[in-house]
Amino acid sequence: MATRKAFTLVELLVVIAIIALLMALLMPALERAREQGMRAVCLNNLRQLVLAWNMYADENDGKLVCGYIEEGGTFKPPTGHWGPGGMHENERPWVLLDWPAAGLTDDQMTQAIKQGALYHYTKSIKLYKCPNALAHEWRTYSVVDAMNTAKYDGGPMLKHRTDIRNPTNRIVFIENSGATPMGGWSIYYKQPAWRDEPPVRHGDGGTLGFADGHSEYWKCKDPLTHTYNDTNTGIWKAINFPNSLDIPRMQRGVWGKLGYTP
Repeated sequence: MATRKAFTLVELLVVIAIIALLMALLMPALERAREQGMRAVCLNNLRQLVLAWNMYADENDGKLVCGYIEEGGTFKPPTGHWGPGGMHENERPWVLLDWPAAGLTDDQMTQAIKQGALYHYTKSIKLYKCPNALAHEWRTYSVVDAMNTAKYDGGPMLKHRTDIRNPTNRIVFIENSGATPMGGWSIYYKQPAWRDEPPVRHGDGGTLGFADGHSEYWKCKDPLTHTYNDTNTGIWKAINFPNSLDIPRMQRGVWGKLGYTP
């Protein structure tokens, strides 16, 4: 009788073990490539948003678009910050109220983006959202407080593009990590502390858009930046970190200077 050649059980197990080993070696590399691809999309989104932000200023005599997202009242009808004498009187926000924590539907959130002051210059809902976004998120970028958003902790809020010194180093848009309800992005001015969560949506760091039109990926240098970013709560958001490797850099990018002596 002719004998048929076949794998033995031992040989089959060896092949399976080799495949598993190769997968273990390849998966981190594939994950890094996937992350780099999403980061590249975010950097392009931010460049396009900053371009729209500058186009708005071009058509409005250099005035900066309102970065506040109906956090202190409502734009229509005008109440709070949009009311008479308010810091954003007669200023349409770049995006209206759109965060999921407000109990909005997907359609309401997308409409809030389309009704914002910058959508006229972008015409693409995709530019507002990182490909790494959570299922309920339609927007992952915020305008920092200094760029006509809020005078948080006494920081200098700018209203006009000519007020910006060294635009290459001044942050306009920042990508949140998902804990904050996505209003304007805040960081303390007078003390070395985070307010909203640090941007760490992309591995060890986050993406930023600058006033001169370029975007960057900033990698976090301090392990505590990750440790205190699990939730947007009092566990970490008002604690001073005088030796932080990340906070002063971010504060200078947002406010242009530190409001305290390091």
